[in-house]
Amino acid sequence: MAITLTEKAAKHINRYIERRGKGLGLRFGVRTTGCSGLAYKLEYVDEAASEDNVFESHGVKVFVDPKSLPYIDGTELDFAREGLNEGFRFNNPNVKDNCGCGESFRI
Repeated sequence: MAITLTEKAAKHINRYIERRGKGLGLRFGVRTTGCSGLAYKLEYVDEAASEDNVFESHGVKVFVDPKSLPYIDGTELDFAREGLNEGFRFNNPNVKDNCGCGESFRI
């Protein structure tokens, strides 16, 4: 089981944590929502939970709760800029289908 970051994603996360002035890493999980059923959720972590699975990639810690892990195991997070838009991209090998708006996915 593993969650990985590209070098671009790790640099973006590190820059943001430095600007915040605090943080242990990034929490990555899923929530139920949207047309296809699941959506990714990201938030910065100031305090780890005892049940968290912790992965480290390019010097950045990624915290994942046990309920989310089966849906995102093997995912690589990337960070991309296209024109005026920027954001994380999720390369999740478990995804079977995405909704048309791109907000949710199905396993």
